[in-house]
Amino acid sequence: MKTLTAAQMREADRRCIQEIGIPGVVLMNNAGTAIFNQINRGPVGIVCGKGNNGGDGFVVARLALLAGLETRVVLVARPEEIGGDAGVFMNVYRNLAGTLESVTEEVETAAAVGRLSDCAVLVDALLGTGIKGEVRGPIRAAIDAWPEVYTIAVDLPSGMNADTGEVCGACVRADVTVTFAFSKQGFLAPGARDLLGDLIVADIGIPDWCADDAAWAAKKPAVDAYQVID
Repeated sequence: MKTLTAAQMREADRRCIQEIGIPGVVLMNNAGTAIFNQINRGPVGIVCGKGNNGGDGFVVARLALLAGLETRVVLVARPEEIGGDAGVFMNVYRNLAGTLESVTEEVETAAAVGRLSDCAVLVDALLGTGIKGEVRGPIRAAIDAWPEVYTIAVDLPSGMNADTGEVCGACVRADVTVTFAFSKQGFLAPGARDLLGDLIVADIGIPDWCADDAAWAAKKPAVDAYQVID
């Protein structure tokens, strides 16, 4: 199984979006759909951060809502902080009258996440592969308060370093991790499996050669030529 560092994954994303031209919202929708495909019952609780990981969570929330499942979202940020592709899917979810609880303080965050203990499934959409250093503040409070509920992690459990597999102070323990396009280098580390649970590598539409420098170099002239023609 091919594994990438966080930097390699960012570059594969960049090539796919900026040079091939597949919109980021398409990849995000595909990612959220891969998560939703692992859910077959509700209520569904989704805990979102303010980055693209949270955007994936809002895709899950939309799909769960439209499937008729009770859906509750805790956003560990202010809605006005959510922009880009994540903001698109947050707004769609809210326009569908989806419920959202925004929290920014540690105590209220812990309480909001704790109230999800009656859900059948929790989706961890807090942090992605870009995490560095120790988790602190409201995000740490959310992880520390995580209920003992069947949990699906988006791309990787929040609090895990994608390159080393180390815990950044605190980490969600997932039952299933759905990672996107390629496995991550840190998943090979001793002890990572206990936090990942079952690992699923989901195809979200990024061509394999976006993550292979030699193959990309061979394909790049054709990519550039089509951009000129267009």
